[in-house]
Amino acid sequence: MTELTVTQTLSIGLPIAFLIILLEAGISSWQKKNLYTKKDTLCTLGLLAGNMAAVFMTKGATLAFHIFLYQFRVFDLAAYIPIWVMWLLSFLLIDLVFYFYHRMSHRISFLWAIHMSHHSSQEMNFAVSFRQAWFGPISKVPFFMVLPLLGFDPTIIAVAGALSTLWGIVGHTQMIKSLGPLELILNTPSHHRVHHGANSQYIDKNYGNLLIIWDKFFGTFEPEKEKVKYGLVKNVNTYNPVKITFMAWQDIIKNMRHSDNTAQALKYLFGPPNTKQRGGLQ
Repeated sequence: MTELTVTQTLSIGLPIAFLIILLEAGISSWQKKNLYTKKDTLCTLGLLAGNMAAVFMTKGATLAFHIFLYQFRVFDLAAYIPIWVMWLLSFLLIDLVFYFYHRMSHRISFLWAIHMSHHSSQEMNFAVSFRQAWFGPISKVPFFMVLPLLGFDPTIIAVAGALSTLWGIVGHTQMIKSLGPLELILNTPSHHRVHHGANSQYIDKNYGNLLIIWDKFFGTFEPEKEKVKYGLVKNVNTYNPVKITFMAWQDIIKNMRHSDNTAQALKYLFGPPNTKQRGGLQ
């Protein structure tokens, strides 16, 4: 039932997403804004294909794992709160867990090696939202497994997660300048453009997916003031999705092989990414 519900959610949301991509590309061409280039878009499709393959291979196992963990839940939330409260809390906790997962993906080398592909484009458009990491579905598991253990229904987690993912598409555009009062709460296109910026003040800011309140609370918020320079401080200079997926891993492995000791090798794997790997760590 959950798989059907998630499938229905995506079957409605994804066609709308592809429609707004076509609309944005058409307006860009008409207004000569050059928001899309052929090579970059094809690279995005290559990264998306690998990500979807990983999702297809792991989503059933991830759901089964959550159902298994749910047996050992610390709190039986379903017995104490109404279903609408469960849904609301699920959206909030999913977004909070995503914030920390996303933040760690910028601050831990091996997670950055996975996530870096999403930041590899020097463009900013709705299509960039589909530039997803091949190993992203796997790297998320240790973070989101806390939700069923806390007592959140795995079926609700699956559907709420799919809906939250669809909102993430909205932030990847230059066409929408401001959403007015919603800028105070939601992670809007303006806030997310900052996250994709290589400007020194924009690096490692605005990690939220649905809400921007976490960034404001934990001190990682930065408003969009100056024009955003998209991409990395040191850009990948390739449109090959395979090279982009593995290039940061190659640097990590090379550094580990030349380490003087085990502690130094582990630091290259679990420590903060250096400038060459991060392309943006100052």
